[in-house]
Amino acid sequence: MKVCVVGIGYVGLVTAACLADGGNHIICVDNDQKKIDGLKNGAIPIYEAQLTEIIQRNEKAGRLAFTTSLREGVESCRVIVLAVGTPSLPDGSADISAVLSVAKDIAKYMPDYRIIVTKSTVPVGTHKKVSEVIASATNKLFDYVSNPEFLKEGAAVDDFMKPDRVIVGTTNPDVMEVMEHLYAPFMRKSSRIMFMDPASAEMTKYAANAMLATRISFMNELAMLCEAYKADIEAVRRGIGSDSRIGNAFLFPGVGYGGSCFPKDVRALIKMGEEQSCPMSLASAVQQINKKQQERFASKIMNYFAGQKDVVLAVWGLAFKARTNDVRESAAMGCIKMLLEAGFTLRAFDPAAVREAAVELGEKVEMGQDGYDILLGADALVILTDWQEFRTPDFEEILTRLRKPVIFDGRNLYEPAYVRKQGFEYHCIGRP
Repeated sequence: MKVCVVGIGYVGLVTAACLADGGNHIICVDNDQKKIDGLKNGAIPIYEAQLTEIIQRNEKAGRLAFTTSLREGVESCRVIVLAVGTPSLPDGSADISAVLSVAKDIAKYMPDYRIIVTKSTVPVGTHKKVSEVIASATNKLFDYVSNPEFLKEGAAVDDFMKPDRVIVGTTNPDVMEVMEHLYAPFMRKSSRIMFMDPASAEMTKYAANAMLATRISFMNELAMLCEAYKADIEAVRRGIGSDSRIGNAFLFPGVGYGGSCFPKDVRALIKMGEEQSCPMSLASAVQQINKKQQERFASKIMNYFAGQKDVVLAVWGLAFKARTNDVRESAAMGCIKMLLEAGFTLRAFDPAAVREAAVELGEKVEMGQDGYDILLGADALVILTDWQEFRTPDFEEILTRLRKPVIFDGRNLYEPAYVRKQGFEYHCIGRP
């Protein structure tokens, strides 16, 4: 099948690469000439396991092409996938102006019937707006499909290749057949495609992310209560996670959720509720708890060093989660900014996100290329991202390099008793 993917950001690039690996011929379209030139020359703009190899393999096979020409993509492909960004507006709503703009341009170039598939996360009702924009600009026939993505950064390729489910919002049986064919390479064991109307598909995306964000915020609030009662949140997590109705996923307390999806989608859900006079009280509380969690952890460090001058902190972790270089709305970055405002001197290291964080922080933070080098002479180690390589570090080396044997762990990576036995003063979240 020939497919055009418009918007070669995180979702678009992973989608294009995986569809090409399934045997389809994909034309990737983006209006950023620098990005397209880089991709043609082998420069992959995002850090994601397996992605580089898949792109190189399919480019070589002639199944993956990059261009800035939307006309070329629309004229050549029957299926057009929209994966452009929908950032938050100041009022919290999702900005779908790019989606509508691309839809209008697609309509101008359609030589005949096309299937327009939206992968971007868009507010409920966008299917009507996009359809109206296209219909007003062309008399060519088309069908609209809502096909939200469910890709976890750091595991996006696996999520696409072996999906839990694929949500397809369309009521046209012929289009259902096309979408089944498109996803068939990833459904060899069993079909996980769920068909529904477009509005329900759009809502499903927001509902899923808001539910996961709710679990995180609940655990963070529970961790605060555990600290007050000298209970252990890790024991509590295991206890409730063993209940089959609850399960273990997204029950880890920390410094809060971040990234390009959860914060934006929770805000958008709250705004959609306001527009329909249906207050989303729980979602609003989830948002407030998440912000408070960053403040609480930063305050724990500030209170510990209260009255001390020239305090140097070594920070491990800048990305919002492990296995990605994404620092968008990263809880780690939020904590770092609070600590900078409090007057601390910070050195930081991340296995993948140093360059991206440096763009946002400038010269306010000294960026290191090695996690151990930044420890020398620091007054404490602060852990803000749960990278695998941080889980079993060389504690002896850390001890010799730090000026004071203090660790503030915002991801609960270690067993408190073990770390204290190594000679450290250990502060984590929700554990005595």
